[in-house]
Amino acid sequence: MNTPQLLSVGVLAGMMLLFIWGKFRYDMVAVIALLAALALGIVSPKQAFTGFSDDIVIIVASALVLSGAVQRSGVIERAMLVLQKRVTHVRSQLLLLSASVGLASALVKNIGALAMMIPVALQMSKRANVSPAAYLMPMSFASLLGGLITLIGTSPNIIVSRVREEMTGQPFGMFDYAPVGLGLTLVGLIFLRFGYRLLPRDRRAAPTLGEAINIEDYVTEAEIPAGSPAVDETVAAFRERHDGEITVTAILRSGIRSIPFPDTTLKPEDVLILAGSPDSLERVIAGDRLELEGAGREKPEGSGEVGVIEAVIGTESALIGRTAGRLGLHERFGVNLIAVSRQGERLASRLGEIELVAGDVIVLQGPLDLLFERLSDLGCLPLAERTLRLGSARKGLLPLAILGAAMAATALGYVPVAVAFFAAAGAVILLGALPVREAYDHIEWPILVMLGALIPVSDSLRTTGASQIIGDGLSQLAATLPPWGAVALILAAAMAVTPFLNNAATVLVMAPIAATFAGQLGYRPEAFLMATAVGAGCDFLTPIGHQCNTLVMGPGGYRFGDYARLGAPLSLIVLVVGTPLILWVWPVH
Repeated sequence: MNTPQLLSVGVLAGMMLLFIWGKFRYDMVAVIALLAALALGIVSPKQAFTGFSDDIVIIVASALVLSGAVQRSGVIERAMLVLQKRVTHVRSQLLLLSASVGLASALVKNIGALAMMIPVALQMSKRANVSPAAYLMPMSFASLLGGLITLIGTSPNIIVSRVREEMTGQPFGMFDYAPVGLGLTLVGLIFLRFGYRLLPRDRRAAPTLGEAINIEDYVTEAEIPAGSPAVDETVAAFRERHDGEITVTAILRSGIRSIPFPDTTLKPEDVLILAGSPDSLERVIAGDRLELEGAGREKPEGSGEVGVIEAVIGTESALIGRTAGRLGLHERFGVNLIAVSRQGERLASRLGEIELVAGDVIVLQGPLDLLFERLSDLGCLPLAERTLRLGSARKGLLPLAILGAAMAATALGYVPVAVAFFAAAGAVILLGALPVREAYDHIEWPILVMLGALIPVSDSLRTTGASQIIGDGLSQLAATLPPWGAVALILAAAMAVTPFLNNAATVLVMAPIAATFAGQLGYRPEAFLMATAVGAGCDFLTPIGHQCNTLVMGPGGYRFGDYARLGAPLSLIVLVVGTPLILWVWPVH
């Protein structure tokens, strides 16, 4: 190797050591690597920031926004809640959850698919009286497998598509990954249905703030509009349809309060006083299209996006001993009281008539740029760690329709992937399916910074000729191997490196090497690129190699070593099944 080639390999080796050391965050490691490459002259100043304008960055950011919009719609979650009533055995519930998150990961980024299914899993585990640990790690692994099915499921697929386009002029299409991804997902789901027993049964998550202060039942007020599924339904049937998650504590009809007897029939314009958990109330109100108290009030002039916040009434609060109606919360402060919870007491009054006391937990709705200021004025303390959707606008099937249109436009070749998904991300924001603030929150900025910084660094392997030399060395090593042995070598190498290097970084480094390796052996590059993507997308050994594994660590109460107990045999299955499957779909000659 000449000096530039040695320097290029040295920068990547140093970067890998920093990843393993773990002192710096992965995006900061990528920035350090880019600065080092600039200082050493292996990346020119003109090329240093081209990675941030690369299509990969645009596609990943847009896919994350779309995932957030689908997650916020609650459509998949509501469908799962219908199915879970018919599935009661732990193994069947596990298969349902894992299969659902796997298929959802094909449509949206796997981290987004997993995030929207975790609340369903927690609810199932509570009803089945089993630890959430039995469900969450298998779901995480299923989301990784499901991400292999389509181009947008996971970042490695997007990156290898670009590498193939650079080599052959033809990128991988939206569903080119499907035969391999579906096969591995099916085999993985069968293993997870039985293999979950390898996980310890004593794992429990640390209690959240909401659990610590025992917030169980909120009381809220909602009106039944004409056309709601609740119209002409008895109170008993209403509760049964919602699986007993909420309680009707009172009914107001024409301003007159009545006791909600089980055989009382609900009518349009009835006002219901409902009690239940925030998630349950949100599902009932959204599913039955009920109109939440205060939802139709005008916003203060010049105010921004409307949101909700959960807070505790302090000992010096101006709310103590007063009602929301008497205090004029909306008129004086520009916020609505939409729910109240009081420890040890079931409230049955209208929200505006509840006399508030210190320690009550309330949910306020109003312009986000005013809420925290108003909390201070009212003497309330905001709660953390819980995201409430009660009182937030929902757009139902709109995000799924936009996502489907983007996927269809890409699959049919009408527009490039980056254009289709950028337009779709803009559409969900412009049409109100995802507020701008939440869109920015859903974008994983560290991932984008890492991608933008590492693209020119990894490309230095090609520009200096280092990838050619590494490919030559690997081809000599694999000269006596059959095609399946060469593909298995790349697949195993990617799976081994990913836990330490991050899946996107693994593909950025390995994909050009794998393609050169294939060329040196006289093979077509597709099978080797696909093996790189599969290996980088299947980190089942640690909680740090992929965000999905990290996401379930806290709620599942897992320890570092728990991942290998279930992940090691699954990794072996992917290697044994994936190699012939890749070769069958993508022959090397």
